[in-house]
Amino acid sequence: MIKVLLFFSLFFMDIASSQTEIENNLSNKTSVAEINNSLSQKSNYNLLLEKKKLNEELKENNIWSKIYSNYHTYKELKKQKEILDTVIKRLEHNHRRNKKEERVLEDAKNEKAILTGKLQLLEEYEKNPFKKFLTPPTIEEVPSVGNPFAVISALSYQEKLNSDQKEYNARYASLQNVMQKLKEKEAILQKLLLNDSNNTNYTTELLDTQEQIKTFTPVIEIFKTTQNVYTKKIDEIKLNLQNDIKREIEKAMVIGAIILFFIILILLVKYLVRRYMSDNDRFYTINKALNFTFFTLLLITLLFAYIENVSYLVTILGFASAGIAIAMKDWFMSLMGWFVIIIGGAIHVGDRVKFVRDGVEYVGDIVDISLLRMTLQEDITLTTYMHNRRAGRIIFIPNNFIFTDMIANYAHAGLKTVWDGIDFMVTFDSNIPKATSIAKEVTKKYSKGYTDITRKQLNKLRSQYSVKNTNVEPRIFSFIEPYGMKISAWYHTNAYATLTLRSTISMEIIERIQKEDDISLAFPTQSIYMDKDVPKPPLDPEEIVVSKKEF
Repeated sequence: MIKVLLFFSLFFMDIASSQTEIENNLSNKTSVAEINNSLSQKSNYNLLLEKKKLNEELKENNIWSKIYSNYHTYKELKKQKEILDTVIKRLEHNHRRNKKEERVLEDAKNEKAILTGKLQLLEEYEKNPFKKFLTPPTIEEVPSVGNPFAVISALSYQEKLNSDQKEYNARYASLQNVMQKLKEKEAILQKLLLNDSNNTNYTTELLDTQEQIKTFTPVIEIFKTTQNVYTKKIDEIKLNLQNDIKREIEKAMVIGAIILFFIILILLVKYLVRRYMSDNDRFYTINKALNFTFFTLLLITLLFAYIENVSYLVTILGFASAGIAIAMKDWFMSLMGWFVIIIGGAIHVGDRVKFVRDGVEYVGDIVDISLLRMTLQEDITLTTYMHNRRAGRIIFIPNNFIFTDMIANYAHAGLKTVWDGIDFMVTFDSNIPKATSIAKEVTKKYSKGYTDITRKQLNKLRSQYSVKNTNVEPRIFSFIEPYGMKISAWYHTNAYATLTLRSTISMEIIERIQKEDDISLAFPTQSIYMDKDVPKPPLDPEEIVVSKKEF
């Protein structure tokens, strides 16, 4: 009995333990399902967050997504218009339309008009919506680097090329970024569909994403090819520009060295001339000649350095020279006159000259000799005193006048003196030898210094000119005039101050003559005799004898 009881007790214990084990197994399976479900929900949540972030990045400041959106909108509107066209066509073929169908037809036409307007606004997206952004920036004409100033424009052009290339590369990078994000979005949607295969929103969005990828794939291939071609072309242009700039800089440095050499040489010559030449007038002329020589050499250097075809320029100038010579005859003659003046040395700056034009005399100092004209400063001279009655004017004399007009130089070849004369008249009964002696003494007294200077200068001129009459002492001449004897006293004086010495000598002569009782100054007079015989001078006996022999 006890054994039977033990057996049944063990049997029921086994049954109870088996039931407990079954319950435990069921409980464990339920927990695993719940855990898997929880993990799946968490994974979907993370995927949705990533998808949301990608959508925001694709929409924010993304020109490619906006272009595709407009392109997609255009396609959808076009499909709607095709459906409306079908509906309108079907209703229009139905001639027995009821009121409802009429209303539907009218609404369809209105809707079609609205769609047509929208399609016209989006017309540029019909065929190739990405063409505008796939086309690289236009490469403008490459500047020719032919002079130093063109280097600046070449560098500016190079900077523009770099800027355009950088902007075009940024477009390509943005397209690649869009493509990468679309592929990431595609992978996320596929994972979401694995967890929730019945979700139609995911399916639609996946198809739309795949459509975008399909659209952008050929675009990015075309862009890549275009970018490679554009980059190679830009690199070639930049390489050529760099070589041209380098060559032009080297040429400019060589030309600059040549010009610097000329400048140093001219300055050295000017320094030597200033140091060893005492004549300031000669230095001024040499200085002008050196400046002209420098600018001529500079012009020739620049012409041969920067004119591509010098022979072409010479040919053009050859054909044009005849017309230019006729139209600008006076200018060319003035240039030739300047050449003659500088090379011949007939006139220098500082010389006192007399210029006659149309009967009017101008006397003054040459203050400048330019390519086209000489500049004369009029001074107070005997000419202004006797004829012009005005002085101080600046007279411009064209250089070509040396070929057609008379120009007298008072200070040529270092001669700073000229002959000047004073005339005075004494009566016939005056002591004429004494009057001439007084004139000679006074003129010799005041002109002695100028006489010595003139003698030395004339001796120097014998090597250059055939100078025969070198008598520089004062000369006194006597002439019979209607009212008396004219005594003419000639002497050397400063060419730049003739009136000063003339005035001094005149006062001295008058003062000396007034002290003499047997010398009287003559002036126009007339004697009238009333009821008297005209006195006659006594005859010389020898003259009476000669007259008797003649009879």
